[in-house]
Amino acid sequence: MFFVDTLEFEGLGNRSYLAGGPQAAVVVDPPRDIDQVIAAAARRGVRIAYVAETHVHNDYVSGGLELAGVSGARYLVPDGASVSFARTPVADGDTVTVDDGLVLRAVATPGHTPHHTSYVLEEDGQPVAAFTGGSLLIGTVGRPDLVEPRLTERLARAQHASAHRLADELDDEVAVLPTHGFGSFCSSAQAEGDSTTIGAERKNNDALTQDVDAFVAQLLAGLDDIPAYYAHMGPVNAAGPAPVDLTPPRLADAEEIASRLAAGEWVVDLRSRVAFAEGHVSGSFNFEGEGKLATYLAWLIPWGKPVTLLADTAGRIADAQRELARVGIDRPAAAASGDPSAWIRDGERLASFRRARFAELADVRDDVVVLDVRRDSERAGGFVEGSVHIPIHQLPGRVGELPPGVVWVHCAGGMRAAIAASLLDAAGREVVAVDDGFEAAADAGLTLGSR
Repeated sequence: MFFVDTLEFEGLGNRSYLAGGPQAAVVVDPPRDIDQVIAAAARRGVRIAYVAETHVHNDYVSGGLELAGVSGARYLVPDGASVSFARTPVADGDTVTVDDGLVLRAVATPGHTPHHTSYVLEEDGQPVAAFTGGSLLIGTVGRPDLVEPRLTERLARAQHASAHRLADELDDEVAVLPTHGFGSFCSSAQAEGDSTTIGAERKNNDALTQDVDAFVAQLLAGLDDIPAYYAHMGPVNAAGPAPVDLTPPRLADAEEIASRLAAGEWVVDLRSRVAFAEGHVSGSFNFEGEGKLATYLAWLIPWGKPVTLLADTAGRIADAQRELARVGIDRPAAAASGDPSAWIRDGERLASFRRARFAELADVRDDVVVLDVRRDSERAGGFVEGSVHIPIHQLPGRVGELPPGVVWVHCAGGMRAAIAASLLDAAGREVVAVDDGFEAAADAGLTLGSR
């Protein structure tokens, strides 16, 4: 009997897989922090015989090269991928035997990237699972615009063809196991549901229900902004990432925290937005450790800028360090945990700002600046009339565009508003973070516009 274990990374919206038989297994699209993959294999009592990449990833740093080296596995990488390290190139139709009666077959599925390859797991010659990477996702496909703008339409058409190839070759009951689509910005749309099959996708996936022209037009029209750090992931993965280092960062006292802020470095507070608003180091930024930390911090921070992490516990620091390593922020410059009063020098006070609901905004609407930090696609569905729109990822470079006055900042649910409020607070603006779901804006009597 074969098995498939799913390793889920909610912060990035991705999954990796460990699949195999009684003796040996393959790891598909491994994360940077390979220790948990090794632990999963140990729990199964299997040897990692193969590590397989579906493509050179644009949204996270792969642990594949390190995992293959540590485990002695053969490293399978699509033949068309331009990489600078030793690997076993795989082409369409190539097969490897994972365990007795268990074969992995490569299927060329270009679209997310030109070289993208899916892998079909066959037990005794019968397909049982398809590891589809960034090709066929749950109800959608991987976005085709991460490689080169001039290739986007061509790759969108290739996505349609690749989805049809998988559907034509595989039976309805075959499990579809994608890497992207669970919140990842590599997905062209967000997946609905947690699992799927070829049969379900035949009924529900636009790539399989629409003709190619309609599908491509819809796909291209729905593409949103690409996280800025994606530009660094592909080259790092192609060059061969260095082994990850998750040893604890150096501890910083109040003097060092102040010095790093004065030097223009980033000091990131991982506590909840409620705790941060109540009291924080002036000049620090709030990226909640339980939110989409890696995505938004990596998107906003100038690449290569040193970052110091603050949190209520050392465990939270360790969790954040692990998540940030997945997107190439390898080593925090320093860290501190515990009571925030210990993070400031004698004689200094913690900074704070207000949090509020949309109902409170309605009471003061005419006297304040309303800032909407959602993406364009979100704002298209409705917005507070007269609000200023600056998507969160553009805010660091556009703070100067805000009119004078108290800034009430909102997003769709509160997390991004908290990030934005901390950025504005650090810039010296008086700010109120709207910690509320956007659906409450209409209920509060605020006038909404649409476009």
